[in-house]
Amino acid sequence: MSIQKIARMAGVSVATVSRVLNNSESVKPKNRERVLQAIKACQYQPNLLARQLRTARSSMILVLVSNIANPFCAEVVKGIEEEAEKNGYRILLCNSGADIARSRSALKLLSGKIVDGIITMDACAKLPELATMIGAAPWVQCAEYADNGDVSCVGINDVDAACCVIDRLVERGCQRIAMINHDLSYKYARLRERGYRSGLQAKHLGYENVAYARDLSFSAGKTAMQHLLSAPERPDAVFAVSDTLAAGALLAIHEAGLTMPQDIAVVGFDGTELAEMVTPPLSTIEQPSQAMGREAVRLLLNRIDNPDSLPESVIMDWRYISRASA
Repeated sequence: MSIQKIARMAGVSVATVSRVLNNSESVKPKNRERVLQAIKACQYQPNLLARQLRTARSSMILVLVSNIANPFCAEVVKGIEEEAEKNGYRILLCNSGADIARSRSALKLLSGKIVDGIITMDACAKLPELATMIGAAPWVQCAEYADNGDVSCVGINDVDAACCVIDRLVERGCQRIAMINHDLSYKYARLRERGYRSGLQAKHLGYENVAYARDLSFSAGKTAMQHLLSAPERPDAVFAVSDTLAAGALLAIHEAGLTMPQDIAVVGFDGTELAEMVTPPLSTIEQPSQAMGREAVRLLLNRIDNPDSLPESVIMDWRYISRASA
């Protein structure tokens, strides 16, 4: 089916069909609907290569994720894909595993004009070489922050959220609050630890103990919790920087013969479905994961359409969810 046949079926000009395919805002709503109905009826597939040659755009976005197995990352990607498709874009997903070589290979798609822009969920501190490769290309950091302010980003106020966790734990009588953190090359990890320490200081608590998980996995959370339990002074509460780490901590506490929250209260972070599936159900900081993904796409498309626009930083709302673990 050709674009000419689509035009005849819809009763419009070829130019109108072309404008609809290119997401032009100059098409009347009535005509746009007629064209879309004709496209749907005949299952028309546009020639993407021809469109790229004509518009100098691929209508593709590269999404670079450090760990797609992380439920939070998966939810963000859902939001990215949903918003991208609404705007006529498709995504190419690269699960980098925070591996420089794999990320470098994926970023060749930028120089090859295979993608129009990139959304990353990796640590800026780990990617100086890749930042150089990305250069002036449209780029948004999602759920992570650029230290120099040169990159648009979307996230939450991690410091305030972490302080809230400390406040809630102190309210229930906890005095020895430990933390399970991740890689400090991620700015969110540094910010959450800053909030943890600031919260303890504000409550005049002298106990501090941070265990660093090797990755954001269930097993790493369990190992970190076992380390905390082996300390001379056992914590009576634990704040983990992800629900997955917190879930591992719950198992370690259970295997040690302790109860939650009576012996040790546990709070996670992210607000994923996992928090409701574990026993006991997990108190957590809920991030608007899919909304963050959609906002990242909005920021990226603005950069694509307006290359000279200034970087934007969007801070979204979060909320504390109280459940049986704390």
